[in-house]
Amino acid sequence: MPPIALEEKTSLRKALLARRRTLPESVRAQWDGAIAERLLAWCEQHQVTTLGVYWPLHGEPDLHDAYAQLAGRGVALLLPVVLEKQAPLGFTAWTPGEAMIKDKMGVAVPEQLRLQPAPGHLLLPCLGFNRQRYRLGYGGGYYDRTLAQLPRPRTVGVAYDCLAVDFACGPYDIALDHMVTEGDLA
Repeated sequence: MPPIALEEKTSLRKALLARRRTLPESVRAQWDGAIAERLLAWCEQHQVTTLGVYWPLHGEPDLHDAYAQLAGRGVALLLPVVLEKQAPLGFTAWTPGEAMIKDKMGVAVPEQLRLQPAPGHLLLPCLGFNRQRYRLGYGGGYYDRTLAQLPRPRTVGVAYDCLAVDFACGPYDIALDHMVTEGDLA
């Protein structure tokens, strides 16, 4: 089957979001545990000291248990924040369990923002992805603009294996360095 064309990405996003939402909670919890184990091993292997993480939205893999373990190991965690539209993401220090509020876009952020430089390692939730490690997100371009900055962080895409799909890449798309799923992808 040929790759899905760029103009068809809107319908692809809807289909992948629907697919992810139909996964039973028990299956997602099991897969989240497998993803967390792989992420923890990757962080140890790469001696990660600062990691940009994400707050799960719309059925994205929930890695809060892994985040707590990483914080317990002394890894500094940063959450992305939208500081202005059409701009790269900012990052704020975050400790699991601290008070959170919703930003203007409905995303949880720490009640007290403590802006930090971009992390050296960054997790990116993927609505979909292809085997060349290109990510399909929600279409806002925030991560694309963030990755276009230098120095570019080492990137780890996070998704469920069932969201792998063949699609054409656009001029602003940037391949991720690594993918973590519940399966055997690398």
